[in-house]
Formats: sequence, structure tokens, C-alpha cells
Amino acid sequence: MNDFTKRLSQTADKIVRTYDQFGVNRIEEKNLPTFKNTIELLDDLMHIIFPGYFETRFPMKTNLIFHVQSNIDSVYIKCCDLFMRALQAHCRNEDCPKKYCRETASDCALTFIEHIPEIRGALKTDIQAGYEGDPAATGIEEVILCYPFVYAITTHRIAHELYLMEIPLIPRMMSEWAHRRTGIDIHPGAKIGQSFFVDHGTGVVIGETAVIGNRVKIYQGVTLGALSFPRKSDGTLVKGGKRHPTISDDVTIYSGATILGGETVIGVKTVIGANTWITQSVPSNTLVTFQEKQVFRSRKQTAPKNGAGDSIDFEI
Repeated sequence: MNDFTKRLSQTADKIVRTYDQFGVNRIEEKNLPTFKNTIELLDDLMHIIFPGYFETRFPMKTNLIFHVQSNIDSVYIKCCDLFMRALQAHCRNEDCPKKYCRETASDCALTFIEHIPEIRGALKTDIQAGYEGDPAATGIEEVILCYPFVYAITTHRIAHELYLMEIPLIPRMMSEWAHRRTGIDIHPGAKIGQSFFVDHGTGVVIGETAVIGNRVKIYQGVTLGALSFPRKSDGTLVKGGKRHPTISDDVTIYSGATILGGETVIGVKTVIGANTWITQSVPSNTLVTFQEKQVFRSRKQTAPKNGAGDSIDFEI
């Protein structure tokens, strides 16, 4: 054995010893779902949800039923495999029969596919909001093909359905892939209403317990995050609970704004200005701007007869 081979062999032996020493491995454990297969599933779903946009050639209308049936059959098989892997890997009951995970995966896969029409309906409103909300948009085709928020919100609406079904791992893997691809980080647990538009999008973060109403528009760099993390007596974080803000209908949030806290509610038709820091609720019909101090500048919807609009400043 030459020196090169000897050194490699010794290093391999040291690495193997770290598996026992440090853990962080799944040797002889149940197989996990893979990112590769999860991304392939997302790609297949994109073809079903946006027919004719991502294929090099789409079939004629006379063959459409056969084409869609074939695609959803493939999606069903992939969902069953991924869901079963996730359920088995997450199961802490050693006596739990594999049959249970397999049957649960099959039921969830079928239920998820049945929700695709509803997902498409919500996405139609998101895409329309993107087109109407950006004067630079030349058409629906440009929005679908070129705007990163479309991939992010499509992935989210898929992942959110799986999150509600309590499928482990897969929703987070999907959302993290969309995050890597678009720069938009949406936890699959976030509840997002219709006609949602993220303009530009890079650096947007939306936490697990955030609730977003209808017709909300968000710009790049916005964070809907947690204000603080309560801890147990042993110092570990308390899991669960409402940690992220609620954004009401018809709100606009400009770039760089940070809104924190599970009890924070942004009222209807409020505008949050760029680079603001919000840790308490804001009334409806309010403009929040950042000047020397952060200021709530309340405005009336209709000007008084003398033409001058009243404004009241609240320093925080």
C-alpha cells in the first residue's frame, strides 16, 4: 500500500469513528425522502398547474384528458413514496406497522391531488394581482414565466396543503427549495389569502404562524417574524403558539419593513412604509412611515370640506 492509499484509508477509518462519536447519521435507519425526488414532484405539479407554460410541446385538446390523467397518476405514485418515507422517518413508535404509513400516504396523496383545482383557483388570483400590481408587466405570460413570486407562492400553496395534512418534512423541503431558487422564504404553515403579490421578492421572510388576508402586496426585504421566543425552565424553546403577525386585507408593505409578534395585527387598507420596524398593532387606514423616529401617521379616507387632510402622529 503506497502512502497515498494509506492516508486515504486512515482518513476513512477516522470518519467512520465519528459516526459513533458525534452521531448525525441515519445508518441502518428508515430511508428519508430526498430533495431530488421532492423537486421532481414539484416540477411535475408545475406542469399540471400551468399547462403549456413549461413543456417544450403540449398535447392537443383532444388528448388533454389522457395527458392530465397520465400526469396525475405519476404524481400520485411519487407522492405515495415520498409521503411514506416521511411518515416512517418521523414515526417514533417502533411497533407501528409499515402498513399504517403506507395507507396514510396513499390517502393523503389522493386527497392532495383532489385539491389541485382549488390551488389553481387561488393561483389565478395571485397571478392577476401580479399583473395588475406591476406597471412593468406586459402580460400574464411574463408574470408566470419571469416573476419569482409565482414559483414561490405556487410552491407555498402546494406545501401548505401538505402541512395541513401533517405530512412531515416534505412541506419544509419544498419551501426551502423555493427559498433557494427565488430568495423568498415562506414557511408552509403561513396562511395566505387570495390575490397575494410579492414584487421583486428577494429577502422576503414569512413565518409559520403568520396570517395574511386578501389582496396583500409585499415588496422585497419584508420580514413577518417573531418578536421573542419563550423558553422552558431548562432553557429550550417553547414550540408552537402564535408567534408571527396578522396582516389584514388590502395591506401594502414596502421594502425592508419588519413586522414582529404574534399579537401584532396590521389593520385593513394600511400602508407600511419602507424600512419601518413594527412591534405593535396598527389601526386600519393608516400610513406608517420612517422619519427621524418611527411614526404612525393616521389618515382619513375622505378629506374634510376645507380640503386639508387631518393627521395624527403616534411616536413609538
